[in-house]
Amino acid sequence: MKSVQTRTALRRRTLAAGSVLAALGLVLGAASQASAEAHRYPVAPDTRLKVRSGPGTNYQLLRVLPYGASVPINCQKPGETVTGYYGTSNLWDNIGNGQYVSDAYVKTGSDGYVAPRCA
Repeated sequence: MKSVQTRTALRRRTLAAGSVLAALGLVLGAASQASAEAHRYPVAPDTRLKVRSGPGTNYQLLRVLPYGASVPINCQKPGETVTGYYGTSNLWDNIGNGQYVSDAYVKTGSDGYVAPRCA
């Protein structure tokens, strides 16, 4: 009888440990996804920034960001030179698939690249 109770208790502990490990994996997975998305840069105050399909004002206007927006910068590439709230720059920030904003309106804390160059 003791061996059956021992096996049952061992099975319960193993199941409980597995549940804890599964929950920890979900938390760690969410944390790594959040940290990958966590770094966002604020758009200049009182600015509704235009999102373009490429690195210049001659590219198609896709949308306009609302006041107080912040953006992720996936990569950066040179393009048309623009003078904006944070100075003059020819850098354009990729904020999504085929979506670019002028770095002259994004507070990165740098006049240079803060992300990898876009392919």
